[in-house]
Amino acid sequence: MIDQDSDHDATIVQLSFGDRLGALLDTMKALKDLGLDVTKGTVTTDSTVTQTKFHIMRFGRKVEEPDMLERIRLTIISNLLQYHPESSENLAMGEFFGIKPPEKKVNIDIATHVVVEDDGPKRSMLYVETADRPGLLLEIIKIIADTNIDLESAEIDTEGLVAKDKFHVSYRGAKLDNSLSQVLINCLRYYLRRPETDEDNY
Repeated sequence: MIDQDSDHDATIVQLSFGDRLGALLDTMKALKDLGLDVTKGTVTTDSTVTQTKFHIMRFGRKVEEPDMLERIRLTIISNLLQYHPESSENLAMGEFFGIKPPEKKVNIDIATHVVVEDDGPKRSMLYVETADRPGLLLEIIKIIADTNIDLESAEIDTEGLVAKDKFHVSYRGAKLDNSLSQVLINCLRYYLRRPETDEDNY
């Protein structure tokens, strides 16, 4: 949870997970690597759940840029997947992203479309259109991380049953070349398609 109201001077980032994740010092390091100042951190335990709060600032004030707030969120998710794989199962449950599974499954086949385009000399734009479902964002982030591609920001949108997402990505500070783009596209097409579907329209 990103809280902009409780502290006048700082942005509060709160994580709530099982106590096996400890104080999440590596998450604090990941935030510092974004150029953020962690001014204070608190850890409280309620039963089996640990709540960790980070008070973060940038250039001496709270973080207000939407792009940076999105990078904070994606950095924390990516960090948990990398250093705490035991959290993957819980993260994949859509409730952690404020998403609840539909009460009824709709029997409809939605094709998956994946496109990578240049977005300047230093990054590429990844477009993903597929059937919306709980945990979809986590799946995509994990696939991007598994191909060693850096995820800079994301724009998430849903139209009915279809998720239409955009991701700014790069590889070692540059846009993706044709080979790496094709690897990423193939991985996303393979892992995001519906298991019961033999063929998809890409």
